[in-house]
Amino acid sequence: MDDTNGQVVAGGNGKGNRLDQLDEPTDVLIDKETDSLIICDWENRRVVRWSRRSGTTQGEILIDNIKCSRLAMDDQRYLYISDYDKHEVRRYQMGDKNGTIVAGGNGKGDGLNQLNLPTHIFVDQQQTVYVSDNNNNRVVKWNKGAKEGIVVAGGQGKGNALTQLSNPQGLFVDTLGAIYVADSGNRRVMRWPKGAKQGTIIVGGNGEGQGANQFNGLQGLSFDLHSNLYVVDLWNHRVQRFSIE
Repeated sequence: MDDTNGQVVAGGNGKGNRLDQLDEPTDVLIDKETDSLIICDWENRRVVRWSRRSGTTQGEILIDNIKCSRLAMDDQRYLYISDYDKHEVRRYQMGDKNGTIVAGGNGKGDGLNQLNLPTHIFVDQQQTVYVSDNNNNRVVKWNKGAKEGIVVAGGQGKGNALTQLSNPQGLFVDTLGAIYVADSGNRRVMRWPKGAKQGTIIVGGNGEGQGANQFNGLQGLSFDLHSNLYVVDLWNHRVQRFSIE
């Protein structure tokens, strides 16, 4: 299998808002049930679905009029979308256009019932929603049905102390409840054990640069089954892999 070249599976017809086009997509996930891709079509203010079957030439709009930042899906196939304009996260059943607010939704702010530019989201098996609350420099956890969130990382103002975050982005929560967060402004990935008041730096923290343990524009992160951490390094135009003990 020759995997040195990518293959276009959605868009690729220039920037635009036709059904065969995308405009600055920010996130994608695979819906195994329908064998399709669900895409945050950011500048087009919509979430679209593209079948992975060969011969697919256009997508279909799932949700319109949403400044979709990031996506997540839980075990029950509920779709979670963070909305950059409305400072909220909504949960959608497939086919539902309106959704239910599961985090934020009380305007832009730093109250426990508010968010300020939510970006990456992570949903666990209990449908607990973790949100990178970017402009509030914190990660907030919203239990299912909660009216306000609990700060689980950062929230002590913007800064580079171990108790602080600076414009957090990518997010992953392990089965023990430890939070891994791309602390973008500090160019480091931190691990916050469950209930901890401060985190530890697991990679980065060596300033901005192109070195092997440096970043420039930290974005998403992901783990594989062998505890390798993959980090999107935006302005270095690369993805880095780290082995985490």
